[in-house]
Amino acid sequence: MRDVEDRILYIGKAKVLRSRVRSYFQSGNAHGHSPRIRLMVRQVAEIEFIVTDSEAEALALESNLIKQNQPHFNVLLKDDKKYPYLCITWSEAYPRLFITRRRRFRSPLDRFYGPYVDVGLLRRTLALVKRVFPLRQRPQPLYRDRTCLNYDIGRCPGVCQEKISSEDYHCTLRQVAMVFQGRNDELVTLLREQMERYAERLDFESAARVRDQIQGLDALTADQKMSVGDSSVSRDVIALAADGRVAAVQLFQMRAGKLVGRLGYLADAEGATDTPGLILQRVIEEHYSQVEGVEIPPELLLQHALPQQRLIEDWLGEQRGRRVRLAVPQRQQKAELIELVVRNAGYELQRAQRASEQNLLATEDLAQLLELTTAPRRIEGYDISHIQGSDAVASQVVFIDGLPAKQHYRKYRIRSSSIRAGHSDDFMAMAEIMRRRFRRWAQAKAEGADLAELRRRGATTLHTDGMGDWPDVVMIDGGKGQLSAVMEALRELDLAEDLVVCSLAKQREEVFLPGAGQPLESDPEQLGVQLLRRLRDEAHRFAVSFHRQQRGERMTRSRLTDIPGLGPKRARELLAHFRSVDAIQLASVDSLSAAPGVGPALARQVWEYFHPEAELPAELPAELAS
Repeated sequence: MRDVEDRILYIGKAKVLRSRVRSYFQSGNAHGHSPRIRLMVRQVAEIEFIVTDSEAEALALESNLIKQNQPHFNVLLKDDKKYPYLCITWSEAYPRLFITRRRRFRSPLDRFYGPYVDVGLLRRTLALVKRVFPLRQRPQPLYRDRTCLNYDIGRCPGVCQEKISSEDYHCTLRQVAMVFQGRNDELVTLLREQMERYAERLDFESAARVRDQIQGLDALTADQKMSVGDSSVSRDVIALAADGRVAAVQLFQMRAGKLVGRLGYLADAEGATDTPGLILQRVIEEHYSQVEGVEIPPELLLQHALPQQRLIEDWLGEQRGRRVRLAVPQRQQKAELIELVVRNAGYELQRAQRASEQNLLATEDLAQLLELTTAPRRIEGYDISHIQGSDAVASQVVFIDGLPAKQHYRKYRIRSSSIRAGHSDDFMAMAEIMRRRFRRWAQAKAEGADLAELRRRGATTLHTDGMGDWPDVVMIDGGKGQLSAVMEALRELDLAEDLVVCSLAKQREEVFLPGAGQPLESDPEQLGVQLLRRLRDEAHRFAVSFHRQQRGERMTRSRLTDIPGLGPKRARELLAHFRSVDAIQLASVDSLSAAPGVGPALARQVWEYFHPEAELPAELPAELAS
């Protein structure tokens, strides 16, 4: 499925493709889909299909295409902020390692390991790995022309100055990746063989370095919390707990009798056809389509049988290069392992249920506070950020069902000429944002459209005309003054009677409604007010971060655009080449003249701008020194 810009939204397979595709678009099924699926279907503009000879070929093709394209909606996790991943950026000459909670919008060559349930263990593991192996420690070099302290103490191999080749660094990273693939024992064996080879060549310094790496890996597994007697077989154990709406899936990675990883998924379980076995099969398809063949164990223990168990076995065996066995144990030690994983899945489900119930109670309490007939689903918050009028910006954040929906966040630059450095007007800025935000809706109403019908259509999956962002509640960060300015702007748009608007004052956390002289009777700690406070704080954070970005870009531009003869285009090229103004300031004339679009004369002007009291070095070429 592709959108109007030809970007791939989703890749799937089906034995009966016609029925599968129809299920997304039939109006009777619209309300049965999850919010993620409804959002996806609204964006679908084209459907492309490939016919294969068998289901096995379709499964393998789907796996390869997902791995290659990483579509936005091929994510089983309901909330990508739930569990973190470890990312290795193999697409870079000198890859980085970092923990992230977003598995999207990166190069297909990059690899993600996880999602990890135990975040603390993941951070400790990464910290120990960076002590054991010499790895790149910074996303950007600290100095442009020399190494930093990490190189001197052996923590970094000198990536910034390319003191290690890209090929050798990739070899080190491949060893590190084995740790996060659960292949510690295999890695220790390889390191022992390498240490012995160094010792035979009398290279005792290298042998000692490898010995320290082996000791570090032993320390990594020393705190192992669980082991089983059967250490001859590596296996993954997969089970779930579900409540009809959501399923919490746990995947325990057992390697040589030890638990080396615990991964977690939250999957939609709202469809009538979503049996436990089908949910487990979806998890297996997604998880093992993202891993390398060496990470797949010879045995998978399952809580429930899969609908296409033989097909999945063959597919995993092809991925691994060896036979993979799927089993549903009923007794003895393996059944006890399944029970252990089921208990952990139950605890994760309880956590998800508590969070969901808390959000539901908060929206219901907010409905009572604002005297709404139904609990608000989409709530929008707005805030303004500036420093005495300079770089004034605004933010729009959206909460859906009590949770942040960051795909709907918006940033605004304040356009009013009256708001400038030395002159601020939050009331005018907030009114401007309201006019820009609801201009389309006001135009539709002026043309005779029924807003209630537009709102109803916007809630269905068949809605594609862009009029699906009507908020149930609009919250303004501020007091009665900001609220009055907003209502005046909405009256100009003839929407004042259609929107539910309130404001939240900072000092006493008081909630104001339009036209009311006194705040509502509320407790700052009640759930509805807490929800508004979270919305207000998120709007403030988003606005401040955008303001800082705008201010930083302006300050950078102003420093370079003051240089005679350096226009905006060449200033951007200089920044792209040197990456910072400080690096440009430290560069020599020869280095500056080597940058794209900068000749010897302009290089001298840039150097003289940053060194007004200094003289050009004597070793400069004659045409510059003259």
